[in-house]
Parts: sequence; structure tokens; C-alpha cells
Amino acid sequence: MTSLTVSAAGQKSAEVTDWAARVGWLVGLALFIALVYWLMREGWKWRGTLQGDLPEPLDAPDDRGPAKLSMSGRYHGSTTAGQWLDRIVAHGLGTRSRVELTLTEAGLDVVRPGATDFFVPRDALREARLDKGIAGKVLTEGGLLVVTWALGDKLIDSGFRSDRAAEHNEWVETLNSMINKTEGAR
Repeated sequence: MTSLTVSAAGQKSAEVTDWAARVGWLVGLALFIALVYWLMREGWKWRGTLQGDLPEPLDAPDDRGPAKLSMSGRYHGSTTAGQWLDRIVAHGLGTRSRVELTLTEAGLDVVRPGATDFFVPRDALREARLDKGIAGKVLTEGGLLVVTWALGDKLIDSGFRSDRAAEHNEWVETLNSMINKTEGAR
């Protein structure tokens, strides 16, 4: 019995944690995450530089007239028309945000708290439709109001989602009716 007691007393338990190795791995992981974030940010800035030829979107005129429709919801971004993954980031058009849309005879007023507001004049509006996705945001079929408009010589699709999705059909009908009247007058 004494030999069993001596051998048990002579054993030492293994080190539970190698703190130096653990801290080294955590620092390495944090640096890797920081590098990936920095590369993503530089890619976003580079895309904005490549799109630098886009003119600045207009500000809303003082006299817009009475509101035909208004909607609150989310702005999901803008893309090159017909290319739902080619996000436009120049002039803050790629920044997702809350949105207050107002349609008047003058055009479409896009007010975005925390992001750059812009105005789409009536003669720049080209089409409105319901779609299911835009630049990294995919919803159910018809869950997104997409407005096609001209910014300079480039056509842009901007995606909006109302807090009350039932409003989308009325927006599509009213916008397309307004666009057809404008094209008929040209």
C-alpha cells in the first residue's frame, strides 16, 4: 500500500491551459478578421472610385407639389439596371437604410435618415416593378419595389421595401401610369 501511495504522490497533473499559445491564437485570429474587414472596405471604396463618372443625384426641389403617395420602409440599395448584383456605391447609393418615399408630380423624393437623400425627377423615371431581390437582398417573389431611373446616361434600379408590403402594387401602378404620361408628352 505504501508503494501505491508514493507513486500517486509523485504524479503531477498536466497543465490545464497553455495561456501563451491561446493568447497567440486569439491575437492571430483578431488580426486576420481585421485584415478581411480592411480588404472588404478597400473593395467598397475601389468600387466607388470606378463609379466616379456617375453624376451626383439631385436634391429635392423646394416646390415638389402635393404628395400622390408616401411610404416608409427600407432602402436596399441601387444597382445597374438589369444587373441585380452590380451594386452602385458612388454617392452613397449603396448604403442600406430606412427610407421615406414621397411621389409627387415633380418626381420621387427619397429621404434616408442617416444616409444621403436624393431626388429622382419625373422625366428620369423609367419603370416600376415588383421583384424578389437586389444586390445581396433576396425576398419572396414580389416583395421588393424596384424603380428604374436614369442618372446621367446610366439606368439604375433602386430597391425599396415598404413596412406594409400591400402598398407595393399601388406604387407600381401609379409610377408606371405617371411614366407613361411623361413618355406620351415627349
